[in-house]
Amino acid sequence: MSWKESRLSVLALIPVIILLEAVVYAESKNFEDVRCKCICPPYRNFTGHIYSRNVSQKDCTCLHVVVPMPVPGHDVEAYCLLCECKYEERSSNTIKVTIILYLSVVGALVLYMLFLLLVEPLFRKRDSYTQPLHNEEEAEADRSNTMLERVEGAQQRWKKQVQEQRKTVFDRHKMLS
Repeated sequence: MSWKESRLSVLALIPVIILLEAVVYAESKNFEDVRCKCICPPYRNFTGHIYSRNVSQKDCTCLHVVVPMPVPGHDVEAYCLLCECKYEERSSNTIKVTIILYLSVVGALVLYMLFLLLVEPLFRKRDSYTQPLHNEEEAEADRSNTMLERVEGAQQRWKKQVQEQRKTVFDRHKMLS
């Protein structure tokens, strides 16, 4: 195995390693799929703050989520009226599956690219069959040159017409018919 092939095989393992690390990291964390998030604006001399806590939907109120309460006892009700609490749910399993699918597709594309890099030298070998094809391509290129010359000629004529129109309109203040 050559140095280039060994390097390519190591590169092919990178997406697999990243995928495994992502799965291990996701499993090591304890993700909660539900939470209550309260956004409280500034109140008197207290700054605004965002509070988040894992509680049930029925307990998703300022009194259950905002801990510790930043205002004294008699201002709690007024402070809680300003806070906006939302119950949020997510599916961490769906997120994990989506990430795994994404990484699998990227890994497959990287493997395909490496495969093409390894196979390409095999296709580049000169065969006796390729020489006539190159002669045909050269003849076709000659034909396209004449077509290119025609297009350039038409472009030059168009540019002259535009210049004549500008000269007529701006210099003589006449419109061409």
